[in-house]
Amino acid sequence: MIDALEVQGSVAPEFAAVKDAFVQNFKDGLEVGASLNITVEGEQVVDLWAGHADAEKTKPWNRDTLVNVWSTTKGITSIAVAILVDRGLLRYRDTVAQHWPDFAQGGKSDVTVGQLLSHQAGLCGMRQPTVVEDFYDWDKTCRRLAAMEPFWKLGEGSGYHAITFGFLAGELIRRIDGRTPGTFIKEEIAEPLGADFHVGLPENLENRVSLVIKAPTPPQLTGEQPPDYVIATMANPPIDSEFPHDRGWRAAGIPSANGHGTAHALSRIYAAMANGGSIDGVKIISKDTIKRATTEQCNGTDRILGMPSRWGAGFALNNGGLYGPNDSAFGHSGMGGSMGYADPSKRVSVGYTMNQMQAEIRGDSRTLAINKALYECL
Repeated sequence: MIDALEVQGSVAPEFAAVKDAFVQNFKDGLEVGASLNITVEGEQVVDLWAGHADAEKTKPWNRDTLVNVWSTTKGITSIAVAILVDRGLLRYRDTVAQHWPDFAQGGKSDVTVGQLLSHQAGLCGMRQPTVVEDFYDWDKTCRRLAAMEPFWKLGEGSGYHAITFGFLAGELIRRIDGRTPGTFIKEEIAEPLGADFHVGLPENLENRVSLVIKAPTPPQLTGEQPPDYVIATMANPPIDSEFPHDRGWRAAGIPSANGHGTAHALSRIYAAMANGGSIDGVKIISKDTIKRATTEQCNGTDRILGMPSRWGAGFALNNGGLYGPNDSAFGHSGMGGSMGYADPSKRVSVGYTMNQMQAEIRGDSRTLAINKALYECL
């Protein structure tokens, strides 16, 4: 019964319609447990959570419930790379091989960092038979990617690098900075901002984790015989919503897909990005570098997803109202529905996490409704 739903947290009176949209998702049977956090001009205006942290509905969902946010992780990893650019240690026009010499194998010597981060490098999946446990071995995966011949030539479009993105971007971080991407994110982004976000979940936080719940109708490959690069991306190994049920997955550093965090953490991080790189006196990046990081690198039909996509340097640029009505908005969403984004034109940030996955590949109906209500309130 919806009457039994206890929505906790706070909402500024002028944003009551956002709470209504959040509650409506539960009424429509689309949620089990979820959190939503929104800031405007650096001030928190929505901080809501409700439901349960397990499919059996025995464990309450709390403000600090952690959940795997899948590809929403990519946006945070892209901020980490942008910080290196901000410090003059990396340029988006650099070739990847300048910083990772082995990457030049397989005809990849001309791939730039910007092209890599915008899914143009043709390394969307693995050529060798791969199991999920292979992704727990950082060095092995990076060696394979460095040696690979791309699935398409540079300049022939972009195709979503669902899992491999994290290793490609993350190895650049590791080679330039020396720290693992998970440690870099922790020390340079999460801890300074007070954001509860983890790539490589510490075991002592396991008691706060909600497992994700499989979508009622999971996405399926379409067509009689998908191209080899689609099979490599989506079926080698098949991306299974139960990966996060394994402690090995949660502990590994997979900075494309295994970030665990809260809605507050995502909103807090993107609040800095929406406000010129700093929030509450904590600066993580400059406004100029944010502009460079969110400059369009490519725009067209994605070879893997088969839908229009606009990419900055790792960030999904607003397209078709995915992140509200403004072209300036950028961020990343995750398989099943999670979302984090910034809209610098309105100085807005949004973080949304949940455990009930839905099957929409583009534009989860829950977040579209929340964003619609938000912008009607501004």
